[in-house]
Amino acid sequence: MTDWPSQLRERGLRVTRQRLAVLEAVAQDPHRPAEAIHSRVTEQLPEITVQSVYTVLHDLTARELLRRFDPPGSPACYETRTHDNHHHAICTVCGRIEDVECVHGEAPCLQTPPGLGMTVEVADVVFRGICDDCAAARAQGGAGEQQSAPGASPEGTPASRETASAR
Repeated sequence: MTDWPSQLRERGLRVTRQRLAVLEAVAQDPHRPAEAIHSRVTEQLPEITVQSVYTVLHDLTARELLRRFDPPGSPACYETRTHDNHHHAICTVCGRIEDVECVHGEAPCLQTPPGLGMTVEVADVVFRGICDDCAAARAQGGAGEQQSAPGASPEGTPASRETASAR
C-alpha cells in the first residue's frame, strides 16, 4: 500500500481527507474519469462535490501523483502509475482499459520524421481492439454487443477509456 500522506508532504501538499480519498479511489480503480472518481469518493465523503474532485485531480496531476490521459472522444481519465513509460489498450466493445508495457523502453517510443523541427517529449499511442471476454461473448451469440454505448458502465457513466501516453 502506498504511503499517500508522505507522498503528499514530499510534494509540498497538505494532507487532506479529500486528497487521500481521491488517491485511494484512483489507486483502487484506475483509468476512470472524474465523475466515476467522484462517485467512488462520495462513498467515503458524501459531502464532496464534483468540482472539488476536479480541483483535487488537477492538483495531484500537477504534482505528478496522478497521471491524466485524454482518450479521443471521451473524458480525461486518471491513474497513479506516473513515472514509467507504459501504454494502454482499450476494448472497443466494453471500454475496458489495460496497461501495456512499452517494448521500446524509453520515451518517446516513436520516431519522428527528419526535419520536424521539434523535440518530442510524449508520443500518444492508442491500442484499440476487442478484449477476450467480449470476443468470447460475440462468439456465443453477440452478448458482448448488447451494451448501449462502447465504454458505458451499467450505471450509465463512461467506463474509463484511454489513449496510451508514452512518457
